Amino acid sequence: MIARVLDIPPKRVVRSTIHFLTNEEVDGLLAAPDRDTWLGRRDHTLLRVAIQTGLRVSELTSLRCGDAQTDVGAHVRCLGKGRKERAIPLDKPTAAIVRVWQRERHGAPTDPLFPTRRGDVLSTDAVAWLLRKHTNTAARSQPSLLDKNITPHVLRHTCAMRLRESGVDISVIALWLGHENIESTQIYLHADMAIKERALARTTPIGTPTGRYRPPDDILAFLDSL
Repeated sequence: MIARVLDIPPKRVVRSTIHFLTNEEVDGLLAAPDRDTWLGRRDHTLLRVAIQTGLRVSELTSLRCGDAQTDVGAHVRCLGKGRKERAIPLDKPTAAIVRVWQRERHGAPTDPLFPTRRGDVLSTDAVAWLLRKHTNTAARSQPSLLDKNITPHVLRHTCAMRLRESGVDISVIALWLGHENIESTQIYLHADMAIKERALARTTPIGTPTGRYRPPDDILAFLDSL
C-alpha cells in the first residue's frame, strides 16, 4: 500500500502570473494624487511608502507616526505576520517625503501615520479604493495600467521586482517582505527569469550575420517581371 501511495505523481502547480508596475507606471501613479490638497499629499506619501517598502496593506494601515524614522538610518517599523516586528529602510527621497508629511500630520507617536479626515485608521478597503481612483487618473498618461488589475498587493509585487531587477539577493528580498519561508519569494525569481527570456527572444542569436537583407539576383529578376 505504501509503495502504491509513493507512486502517485505529485500534483502539478500552475504558477500564477505576477503583476507589477513598470517604472513609467510607478511615476504615473505617484503623480496622480493632487498634492495641492491634504488628501492628495496623504495619498502620495502612502503610495510612495507602499511601493518602496513592499508592506502588506494591513501593515501599511497599521503604521503609527512613531513607526517612521526619517533621520539617520531612515526606516519604518511594522508588525507583520506571526506578530514579528521588522524594519524596512527608506531611501532618501521617500524619507524626505515622509518627513514633510509627519510635520503636516503633526500626530502623536501612537496616532495613525495615514489617517482618515477624522483621524481614524484607514481601512484596507479604503486603501484599495484610493488606489483604484489614482490608477484611473494615472491611466490617462499610462494606458497600460488599464490592462492590469492594480491592487495593494501589486504594489508589494512591484517593490519586490524592483529589488530583484537591482540585483538584490532573493534571501534579502524575503527578509524585506517578511516572508517566513524563502519559497514564498521564489515567484519573483521566476518572474524575473520570464522577463529576461522575453528580452532574449527579441535579440539577434549569436553567430547571425548583421546588416541589411540583400535578395539574390533571381528573386530580383522575378520581382521585376511582375
